[in-house]
Order: sequence, then C-alpha cells, then structure tokens
Amino acid sequence: METSSITTLSLDYNTDRMPMVLGEYGRLVQNMVEFCLTIEDKDKRTEAAAHIVETVGRLNPSLRGQPDFARKVWDHLHVISGFALEVDGPFPAPQRELLEAKPERVPYPPKSKSHRYYGVILQNLINTVAEMEPSEERQGIEYDIANQMKRAYLSWNKDTVDDAVIFNDLRILSGGRLGQEGSALSVAKGVVSQNAPLHTKNRKKKKPNSSNFNKRKGGFFRK
Repeated sequence: METSSITTLSLDYNTDRMPMVLGEYGRLVQNMVEFCLTIEDKDKRTEAAAHIVETVGRLNPSLRGQPDFARKVWDHLHVISGFALEVDGPFPAPQRELLEAKPERVPYPPKSKSHRYYGVILQNLINTVAEMEPSEERQGIEYDIANQMKRAYLSWNKDTVDDAVIFNDLRILSGGRLGQEGSALSVAKGVVSQNAPLHTKNRKKKKPNSSNFNKRKGGFFRK
C-alpha cells in the first residue's frame, strides 16, 4: 500500500485529541467551547455561549429544573475554556485563584499514644474537670470519669482490670490533678463494639453435638 493511501486511512483517536477538562460534559460541548473562543465579535461570542448553555440543558433535561443550573453551566464554560472566555454573561465570571485555592489544613487534635483507647473526648473532659475547684460535684464527676475509663479499658484490652490501674491512668492523663482513689468503681465489664478487638468480644462457644459424641464414644471408634 502506498504512503498516500495510508495517510488517507488515518483515523482520529481520542488519545490524539486534547484532554477533557470536564468529562461529564463530553467532547461535543468542549468542541463547541473551543469554537466559541475563535469568534472575534464579543456579542456573537456571547450569543454562541448562551446557545451552548441551552444545548447542555437539552442534553440534561432533568437538571434544568434546578435553580442554580444556569449559573453552574456558565461557570463551567469558563473552566472548560481555561478562563479565556470573554463574554457578557448573566453571571460574573469565576476567578481561577478561588477555584484552585487549596483548603486550609485541618488542625487535628493531638492523641495520646499510650492511652488511645480512652479517646480524645474523655481526655478533654478530664482537662475540663481538672480545672474545677475541689468540691463534691467535682468528686462525683471524677468518679464517673473513672467508671467510663474502666469501661473503655475493658472494651479494648482485657476482661478484668484492677481499679488501681484506672486511677493511676487518671492521674497520668490529668497531670496529677485527679485520680485520688476512693470507693470501688461500679463498672464490671466493657461495651461490645464492632471496632473492638476480636479477643474482647463475647463469642459463644459451640457445644459439641451429642449424637456425634456418642458415636465416637461408642461403636465407630471401638476396637
């Protein structure tokens, strides 16, 4: 086959085209926006952009009833054009700096590495109660905190724990301001949670089948 015939049969693949800016609009809309940029007259360019918005509405009739549909499409036309579309649209053009700005970093609270099973909320509660003046109310809240700590400890660690361990952890987490041992804690077990380790969940043991047991004990294994 001659070189001229090969050139005539060459096909246009998507991999050879410009990448899609907003793929949900499709190649057709992007081609119309690119053509709109080639129109020199601003009034005709604005009219062509308005027709593109109407075309998008016809292609997606279920979205036309939304109150902000037109505003979104006009903004997306500017994005597809690389913010080079200069038209007198019904809405102000979006600013590239605002759309490409990165959100501020979320200040995550510091977590304790040695007492993570107590949780951040309980740690914040300990800090708040530690700032209170000594009183019967503070003593009662301290007792409730110790019970909650024991419940969390039993949910994530062991089946039993001495109250002295809980009060010692409370003194560590409060910087020595709380944790005076008093009456015995009332909590006896933790809370079964889907996120808890498997060895802390109460799993029922399967009972042996009495018929199979009798068979093994009787004739099947008798020599």
